[in-house]
Amino acid sequence: MKKLLQKLLSPALILSAAHVAADSYSPHAGETYPTQLLFGETHVHSALSADAGGGGTKMMPRDVYRFAAGAEVSSNTGQQVRLFRPFDFFALTEHTDGMGSITDVLRGAPNILADPQGKHFYTEFNAGGDRAKAASVELIRLFSQGELSDALNYQPGNPGYKATWEDLVAAAEEYNRPGVFTTLIAYEWTSLVQGNNLHRNVIFRDGPERALQKLPFTMTPPQGSPDPRDLWKWLEDYEKTTGGDVLAIPHNSNLSNGIMFALQNDFEDGAAYDDKYLEDRARWERLVEIGQTKGDSETHPSLSPDDEFADYETWDWANLDLTARKTKEMMKTEYVREALKNGVRFERERGTNPFKLGFVGGSDIHTGLSTSFDDNFFGAFAWAEPSPERALKMVKENKELGIRYKGWQYASPGPTAVWAEENTRGAIFDAMERRETYATTGPRIRLRFFGGYDFDKSDIAGRNLARIGYAKGVPMGGDLGAAPSGTVPGFMLWAQRDPDGANLDRLQIVKGWVDASGATREKVYDVAWSGDRKPGRDGKLPPVGDTVDLSIPSWTNTIGSAELLTVWSDPDFDPGMQAFYYARVLEIPTPRWTAYDHIRLKAPIDSTVKLKTQERAYSSPIWYSPE
Repeated sequence: MKKLLQKLLSPALILSAAHVAADSYSPHAGETYPTQLLFGETHVHSALSADAGGGGTKMMPRDVYRFAAGAEVSSNTGQQVRLFRPFDFFALTEHTDGMGSITDVLRGAPNILADPQGKHFYTEFNAGGDRAKAASVELIRLFSQGELSDALNYQPGNPGYKATWEDLVAAAEEYNRPGVFTTLIAYEWTSLVQGNNLHRNVIFRDGPERALQKLPFTMTPPQGSPDPRDLWKWLEDYEKTTGGDVLAIPHNSNLSNGIMFALQNDFEDGAAYDDKYLEDRARWERLVEIGQTKGDSETHPSLSPDDEFADYETWDWANLDLTARKTKEMMKTEYVREALKNGVRFERERGTNPFKLGFVGGSDIHTGLSTSFDDNFFGAFAWAEPSPERALKMVKENKELGIRYKGWQYASPGPTAVWAEENTRGAIFDAMERRETYATTGPRIRLRFFGGYDFDKSDIAGRNLARIGYAKGVPMGGDLGAAPSGTVPGFMLWAQRDPDGANLDRLQIVKGWVDASGATREKVYDVAWSGDRKPGRDGKLPPVGDTVDLSIPSWTNTIGSAELLTVWSDPDFDPGMQAFYYARVLEIPTPRWTAYDHIRLKAPIDSTVKLKTQERAYSSPIWYSPE
């Protein structure tokens, strides 16, 4: 196993800290647990990714870092843009297949112009506008279907590939300012199986002295592979070769058409997973991207019919390149909540949980401009930067299958939040590895979530919730062992609104488990809420209300609460059943980015365009096991 256990918080140290605090006037004396909440980006592209640079993105890595750290820049379409608040940490995740090719395509390098596809893309990308947009969509389709020319798909061994990776690492090093703005060296392994998304973002704990020892892994044979098992071999070899530390984050599972969390090995004709597969996946993939600009992957209304908030930024029509329509059966193995339930079943039946996943956010923005707030959304691609036409612009269409989607269906993406000891590569990576992370859909909601057997209502009377939480339980991402006789798991959770954002509607706990018959089950509990609402006879809490004024657009915080906290015990606990629990926080309704476009740009809309949203945050789960 990896050197993980030595990085996890020591219960002995935590108890020692609690003892010191009890003997000292200062309640913070001896604190050894993470106290810094950091917000960052774990998935974004600059002009060096072919599907970004070809489509009109001009932001290069150093421009991206300057913007993420708080500088005002000129966007790809010449508009001035700045973040309201800079990021605390940032990972630039360029596609590894074709790395370095786009600069040669755009300048018309001889090797590119000698190739028919290369000459075509040189012409179309340099034409700009809708021609460049169409060409970038075409390039994605060709790559997805394995039809992209080798001349365009640079691989390790190509001088441009190595030079591009070295420059990416150098740029990250130049802008890394520990304690202020941390850059994580990273890349995106872009596995596509006939258009079905199996992408992973690979995040390094290390600096250039280790990250440069091996070139990134690609999906293109013979050097690369679309099979995740081969990526895991690369990760293992990297750690053995360099002494470094690395992890992989599956992302955007809602466009995998059921293969991201398949229950059998689709690379071996549906054979059952062997023990090594289960163990390797559990070892290398400890997090998942639960939402991004291409929709939310938490759950789907057809999978969670009793969850009234399941239909959030839903993308459920096809795979990534629209070459295969999605079926209801596929959804069962591509949404995160369902994967967590299946993971519990794997552990019960096979002893290993391959889907023991904490949560991160991410954008998958291809402009270099990662903007999380709806009133500052600069789009997923350069052609989708603010303009009156972008909401109703056709993005992709398969007329044969009758599938299409428009610009308004992109979501403003949220950041990853980590509870870390300090703002450094090592501390942020370690927080990710122990899953002490959560995702939001945009606003910087503050969230703590602990599980244990000794919490009581008096624990939330004071303000030292973290000290109590670590001393008496485990944080998000942790494990609860067998319940002492006569006890049930208790959960202490606290959420505070973004200081510049909307009030909170409610706190929920989502539970998943496997019953005695082997069937997976789930239930969503409202555990704390604003106002004096009471659940109805059906157990559902009435809606919080709506203060959105679309004519401005804006909202008022005259409903909801700035803070919610509670201690909650599972009323349906069965000590013999493995389970997971995670917290979900909901804001009051606010205007969606399309509403700002409609007023600011006088953008035309129709009845299909959503103008309101209800932002949220998802904590990493806590797992219970009777073993």
